[in-house]
Amino acid sequence: MAKIKAFITQHPQWTSWIVLSIGMVIILVWSARDVGLLAGQWAALIVATIAVAGLAVWIIGWEDEDEDEAHPKDEAQPESESSLQAESGKSESSPEA
Repeated sequence: MAKIKAFITQHPQWTSWIVLSIGMVIILVWSARDVGLLAGQWAALIVATIAVAGLAVWIIGWEDEDEDEAHPKDEAQPESESSLQAESGKSESSPEA
């Protein structure tokens, strides 16, 4: 159990992909159970569903990467915010033609 917890904390995107894939495949099987698909068709749909789940997790991960780049953990954020506010206040008060 400790190995599973360690994997989840070390690899959150892999974990999300696995969980989302399982859920999406269950929904696929439930929805198409009475359609009469052949084994090859089932396999293709399941592989495509897993790929779509992976793409979804990857795209959602872009937002996390952008936030990490915008706010590095080592920098002090209050200084940068106060300097931006001071600069924006100066530009608003200065007349431009």
